[in-house]
Amino acid sequence: MTFKQVLKKSEEYISQLSDLAFKCDQIQSELYDQYKVFRGLRDKNGVGVVTGLTEISEMNGFATNEKGERVPIEGEMFYRGINIYDLVKGFNGKRYGYEECAYLLLCGSLPNKKQLEDFTNLLSMYRKLPESFVRDIILKAPSKDMMNALARSVLTLYSYDSNPDDISIKNVFRQSIQLIALMPMLAVYSYQAYNHYHLGKNLYIRYPKDNLSTAENILYLLKGSKGFTQEEARMLDMCMVLQAEHGGGNNSTFTTHVVTSSGTDTYSCVAASLASLKGPRHGGANLKVIQMLDDIMKNADDITEEGIADYLRKILNKEAFDGSGLIYGLGHAVYSLSDPRANILHEYIENYMSKRYHNKFHQLYTRLQKIAPKVISENRVMYKGVSVNIDFYTGYVYRLLEIPEVLFTPIFAVSRIVGWSAHRLEELSNKGKIIRPAYIAVSPRREYVDLEDRD
Repeated sequence: MTFKQVLKKSEEYISQLSDLAFKCDQIQSELYDQYKVFRGLRDKNGVGVVTGLTEISEMNGFATNEKGERVPIEGEMFYRGINIYDLVKGFNGKRYGYEECAYLLLCGSLPNKKQLEDFTNLLSMYRKLPESFVRDIILKAPSKDMMNALARSVLTLYSYDSNPDDISIKNVFRQSIQLIALMPMLAVYSYQAYNHYHLGKNLYIRYPKDNLSTAENILYLLKGSKGFTQEEARMLDMCMVLQAEHGGGNNSTFTTHVVTSSGTDTYSCVAASLASLKGPRHGGANLKVIQMLDDIMKNADDITEEGIADYLRKILNKEAFDGSGLIYGLGHAVYSLSDPRANILHEYIENYMSKRYHNKFHQLYTRLQKIAPKVISENRVMYKGVSVNIDFYTGYVYRLLEIPEVLFTPIFAVSRIVGWSAHRLEELSNKGKIIRPAYIAVSPRREYVDLEDRD
């Protein structure tokens, strides 16, 4: 047999085996009700199963009235007890907020001027990759997927750490600061390598500048000093503040808690969180929003309210876009009436776009955010309100900033590394048990059959 024939035969066999695996892994849906198992760690009302306590952040989409009933409310979000609206109002237009936010989440309180200056300088000091790291790790075998490239780089940093396995608070805090400082470079350099080796474009490796904020440095590393405005950098900074943290229950941060509880090193923990965030149901959703908007622009009969609604119904019926039946950027596991992060970004975008020409894409974006909740409510049984979430806006902001689509989710990771670090430190500080939930076995007992007697 030729190699191609062998390969084809092996693929056919793998297909047969995978069919068997799929068949034997199917669990009857009624068994989940019988054993009172909450799939996705959420009950039938979408309320998350409580698995821990945290002082880092708080998110609310419901309140309890005097009758003890849960009622939907406008979304609330707090960083270390401070309302996100107040936090954003405090720095907006005055200074970049991501560094201030990082200090608050890691250290528990807002920094004074001296503390903020020292913390910003500390990040600048750690914003230097090991010698030859870019050449030996990032530029060799560049990945087509930036999240995989990020995870590989983070794991490799373990080898450059003189004390990688020490999980004392002091050492993990040092590793966290280093990763917060380095993540923008790891993401952008990975993109530049991909852009050069896979797309045949020029290779630009710029060194970060000490006098620039994290958001400014991202845009500088990506575009150069003349490639962005201060207004654009502030818009990116706002996105990063709003994406820096979102409770202990979101998939990637819960992964941080689970992996940290095993006692493993920081680099392995962050790589696991990156793997979680990569998923389109989590951090990859903002990219899906943009792809969905592009698909509507291309395939809808028109972008009038009626035309958009008709196409959204096709998406819900799995007749259009990616066949998932999902309208991306709508709904949230916690929020009901509104997502506060989305409210803040929406206002920011409208102020930004008011100075610019409202093109056809912006018209679609504006109409979709009003029409989509109505279409979903009319076509799906909902246990709570359907509101636009932050993913709907971050994808659009990144498009406005001309950030490459392959960097959408990595920038989310660059932002969320602060929240992951805070939760890792909290898990270690409280010396909790290894996280080990239970699964109920529902397979019937069977007798062992000798090999000669099997069909």
